Amino acid sequence: MVATSVREDLERDLGCLDLLSCIHGLNERDQVVFQLLQQAEERLTVDDVADRMDCERSTAYRSISRLLEAGVVVQEQVNYEHGGYYYVYRSRTSEEVAHDMQRLLNDWYAAIGQLIQEFEDRYSRDLEDREKEPIESRL
Repeated sequence: MVATSVREDLERDLGCLDLLSCIHGLNERDQVVFQLLQQAEERLTVDDVADRMDCERSTAYRSISRLLEAGVVVQEQVNYEHGGYYYVYRSRTSEEVAHDMQRLLNDWYAAIGQLIQEFEDRYSRDLEDREKEPIESRL
């Protein structure tokens, strides 16, 4: 169920992975890929993720790309002995991810606080201006 307002988000039971969705705009598959990378004992390739998720390589790649963009996954290059390379992926530590989510939430809170102040300033002035008008002109 997708909430349509902050109030609805606050009223429903959020889980830990819902934070990834809420803060980074990730879908359910992205969340599952994050869990897979978090629980893996080794770094995984896109093919490894696709095999474990039983999905197409392109689907796994899209989720990994969104996780990279969100900053919750790290890409590392592995070089072959005789030239060439491939990429492996691992999740960032839970502490790193939590710290970044807290920072983003703090930034969002500050921005929303400023918008609320602008809202109050704008509409309190409008109310004061209307109160100064003669009643006849408001009818």
